[in-house]
Amino acid sequence: MTLPAHKVLDHLATSILAINADFVITSVNSSAEHLLRLSKRHIIGRELSELLTNASLLRDAVLTAKNRNASHIEHELQIDTPSAGTLYVNVTFTPIDTYTLLEFQPIDTQLRINREANMRAQQQTNRELLRNLAHEIKNPLGGLRGAAQLLMTELESTGLREYTRVIIEEADRLRSLMDRLLGPNRPPKLAPTNIHRVLERARSLIQAEFTAISIRRDYDTSLPEIDADAERLIQVVLNISRNAAQAMQGKGNITFRTQIARRVAIAGRQVKLALQVDIIDTGPGIPPDIINDIFYPLVSHREGGSGLGLTIAQGGIHAHQGSIDVESQPGRTIFTILLPLNESPNLS
Repeated sequence: MTLPAHKVLDHLATSILAINADFVITSVNSSAEHLLRLSKRHIIGRELSELLTNASLLRDAVLTAKNRNASHIEHELQIDTPSAGTLYVNVTFTPIDTYTLLEFQPIDTQLRINREANMRAQQQTNRELLRNLAHEIKNPLGGLRGAAQLLMTELESTGLREYTRVIIEEADRLRSLMDRLLGPNRPPKLAPTNIHRVLERARSLIQAEFTAISIRRDYDTSLPEIDADAERLIQVVLNISRNAAQAMQGKGNITFRTQIARRVAIAGRQVKLALQVDIIDTGPGIPPDIINDIFYPLVSHREGGSGLGLTIAQGGIHAHQGSIDVESQPGRTIFTILLPLNESPNLS
């Protein structure tokens, strides 16, 4: 028995689209439906640019394959889609008569693993450098502050005492910054933790600080407890949420979403089950020129920002053997936290 061609394509792991000479999609396999998060009836008959907002890259590659009358491969393309967000793929273009097959191979996972490994190594180097620098700065600050206090008691002029008050306040501000750079460097204090209690605690603190921010909850209440340091996780969520609220100038929406993630890569290893927390905001987004560096110390796109909040958040998640990543575009920024779970028969 010979299988029909469409049956064969539906059993392939790679995602395949067939387009005609007018760049209209004429065929699609099941893997492509999954990749684009659309069904066949929402894909077939549509022009390529309707599904892929930067389809000009693909159009040029299709023409190259047709002119050569041979397969052509484009590596590490960034494809933007209205339905599935940003995709990172290798694409093979194969001309067949008046049609062209586009074969998509997602590389998101490998790119994320490589980026995370590089980030962890860089973070460790940066942490040691900054801790050494913070020690060198913090030591003379105590003497500077003490001298300013003594000087204040000797001065009779109110104006001159105001100058010493400024010295003391700025010394305190720098000392606070140094304390944030120096800690915490301890291992997490693990205990059974309900992630929703963590989120609710962070939610109440953020809403007390930013009364015009709306925080929505999309919780999977069936999630099990995890072994975690609740205080450090609260700090992680607070840092991310506070950054979002400040970026939105105190007005906008934040969503806390929880779910189970299956068969994901964390710190270069495959994990069968993980707890996923998404923190989503409707702010202006992170500028593309710094998004790859956003977790590095002292990197901030906000005027007056210290650039330490996300560094501390990343350190807290890494201390739990988890991962944190971000996707951003104007109007929608998503920080995704993955924390490994012990496999449970009820979750398998």
